[in-house]
Amino acid sequence: MGALIAELWAFMRARKKFWLLPILILLVLLGALLTLTQGSALAPFLYTLF
Repeated sequence: MGALIAELWAFMRARKKFWLLPILILLVLLGALLTLTQGSALAPFLYTLF
């Protein structure tokens, strides 16, 4: 996992694609939110947001 992050960072630094960073952070946060709330009672309320 660390190699993937290092490779993404090297790509963004070399190609000057720093605008991708907020998009990647948002995708990771949304994935973590959906994963952590999968088995909880809040899941039906979160799915209505999407």
